[in-house]
Amino acid sequence: MSTPSLPLNDGTSIPQVGLGTYPLKGDDAARVVAMAIDIGYRHIDTAMRYDNEDAVGEGIRRPGIDRGELFVTTKLDGEFQGDDRAVAGLAASLKRLGLDYVDLLLIHWPIPSRGEYVSTWQTFERMKAEGLTRSIGVSNFKPSHLDVLAAETGTVPAVNQIELRPDVQRREQRAYDIAHGIVTESWSPIKGGVMETPVVIELAHRLGKTPAQVVLRWHVQNGLVPIPKSSDPTRLAQNLDVFDWSLDGQALAELDTLDGGPNAGVDSDVFGH
Repeated sequence: MSTPSLPLNDGTSIPQVGLGTYPLKGDDAARVVAMAIDIGYRHIDTAMRYDNEDAVGEGIRRPGIDRGELFVTTKLDGEFQGDDRAVAGLAASLKRLGLDYVDLLLIHWPIPSRGEYVSTWQTFERMKAEGLTRSIGVSNFKPSHLDVLAAETGTVPAVNQIELRPDVQRREQRAYDIAHGIVTESWSPIKGGVMETPVVIELAHRLGKTPAQVVLRWHVQNGLVPIPKSSDPTRLAQNLDVFDWSLDGQALAELDTLDGGPNAGVDSDVFGH
């Protein structure tokens, strides 16, 4: 089972469906990561704050596939914002993961009240130049935060990972990312009640798919990179099986009616401290 990739603005590419690993820990995390890789996942997402990088690294090693076939993302939290704190943060993450580099390094939250994400980004630029990460990006950044980065630094993030699904569509953010060549990733892409809505249930029945597949296909057709999580082998396989069929215009329009509007989801201006 192969996963198509999307091009990033720095010349690299990213597999369009990844494996989320929060809140898995310990051997459960290692087991699920290894199982997912055996099923066909090549994109693994973790973070310092998840407290599972060591287990994710163990899961990456177990299947014995070449490191170059995998796309590994980690994120540095507020503890590593400002000055050159991210240098030690990434070094510790790489040690826990057992890797020489990550494919994508993200600032986990902007934390605008502290005003340190610009200097953090400049440190990320240097670490990319040193080969410690192939690509750099951000998570939970709004257009206002990205405007500051554009004005004060030399590079555009390759990726912005945000909470996103049919009931939290963030249309303004997605439009901004597209206009600036930033790929939008979706965290919690199938979370909560969205799969229990009559719209999703009816579409799943009509198409002979699971509700999760319907929602993930919505992400794919919108050019997004969803990061679903599951520890069940059947569901892991189903979540990756979203590329050889499509939603028609009517189905997409029905899913668009689920949007909770611009105030849905978490507010990154106040969360992540």
